[in-house]
Amino acid sequence: MSRIAFIGLGHMGSPMALNLLKAGHELVVFDLVPAAVKALTDAGAQSAPDARAAVAGADVAITMLPASRHVEGLYLGDTDLLAHIAPTTLVIECSTIAAESARKVAQAAAERGIRMIDAPVSGGTAGAAAGTLTFIVGGEAEALEAARPYLEKMGKNIFHAGSAGAGQLAKICNNMLLGILMAGTAEALALGVANGLDPKVLSDIISKSSGRNWATELYNPWPGVMEQAPASKGYAGGFGVDLMLKDLGLAAEAALHARASTPLGELARNLYSLHSAAGNGPLDFSSILGLYKK
Repeated sequence: MSRIAFIGLGHMGSPMALNLLKAGHELVVFDLVPAAVKALTDAGAQSAPDARAAVAGADVAITMLPASRHVEGLYLGDTDLLAHIAPTTLVIECSTIAAESARKVAQAAAERGIRMIDAPVSGGTAGAAAGTLTFIVGGEAEALEAARPYLEKMGKNIFHAGSAGAGQLAKICNNMLLGILMAGTAEALALGVANGLDPKVLSDIISKSSGRNWATELYNPWPGVMEQAPASKGYAGGFGVDLMLKDLGLAAEAALHARASTPLGELARNLYSLHSAAGNGPLDFSSILGLYKK
């Protein structure tokens, strides 16, 4: 079994790290939140006082951080983690960040002879806990194959999108569509209920008709329709509104860079921005229903 450093134990990172621990790997963890570290050490992981100590002697280093600035700050900023990672260590960066940031860090790693892939995930907190995540990978094929045994302990689907940064671009496209679909699903359900329809009946109809999508089938935004969905738990946990807003912002940046047109993506970004400004940023993104619900 391998010695794995895992940095970033948020809603996604903690269950991912736990699955690696369950697979029998030696796990050294670090996070700025002591409670997050304690949850993993209680399960059998070792804790490190800082990120540099975590990667010392590691076969694999995995990071799962909130945004581009955190990733660049960790690897290239004051922490300068790349200077403390051995060339024999494989780096798997799982955060969802700007493709340019991913390329910048990957280039710096390559200059030091360190193998690194960007491997953002899809599947939400439920997928992270169940070990059924989808990994969307950018980087060299050889590095992906070296990472595959570890990714397979945390997910079920692994796609190689292309060179460094490609994983981030594919993830951003996916999440832009997800934001659009959730906003549209919430609007359709609210319209039906406002006209007297039962939200569960309408959801069942949509899920078997041409409007079917991931939200109606697995992540319904209407409370009480799906027992395990965040909507039925006060929109707690899950994928936060502010995180969706961040990803829609990344999509807007990518569109600007490529001079691409994303009118629906921009509309979704504006809707989530309004929703966040009303104090809903920490809630699950399916709470966008609140913009439409009477």
